[in-house]
Amino acid sequence: MAISIQQTEWNSGLCDCFENTSTCCYGFWCCPCLACTVSERFGENRCLPLCDVCSPAVMTACGIPIFVPPASVALRASLRNRYNIKGSICKDIIASCFCVSCVWCQMHRELKARKKNTITVNVQPAPVIMAPVNAAPTVVSGQQRVILY
Repeated sequence: MAISIQQTEWNSGLCDCFENTSTCCYGFWCCPCLACTVSERFGENRCLPLCDVCSPAVMTACGIPIFVPPASVALRASLRNRYNIKGSICKDIIASCFCVSCVWCQMHRELKARKKNTITVNVQPAPVIMAPVNAAPTVVSGQQRVILY
C-alpha cells in the first residue's frame, strides 16, 4: 500500500521578489553571492553555484553548447524534494534557464520561511550518578565489620 504525502506550494512565487526587498536587491546586485549563500544554507558546498558560471564556459569551449545552469536546477529540485513542494524537473529547468536570479531569490525566500517555521528540540540525557571510586563493599557479621577487597 502506497502512502500519499501531501505536497505543498512554494511560500512565494518565482517573480515575487518584492515580498522581501533585501533578498531582491541581494539577487539583483550580486546574484553569485546570493547563490553561494543559498547553497550553504541548504547544506551544500558554498562553491557549488560556481558550476553555473564555469560549466557553460567550459562546455562551450569544448564545442558543446549548454544553456542549463546545473547547480541551480539541481539545488531547486533538491529543495522541492526535501520540503515536498509541488513541481517537476521540467519546470525547474525552464525557470532556471529563463530567470536564474529569480530562481535563487525564490529559493532564498523559501529557506528563510522554512527556518522561521522550524522548531528545534534539544533533548539532553538524564544525569548519570556514579558510585564513589574508593568505596568498597562491606559485610557486617555480628558485631564486626569485614571489608572485602
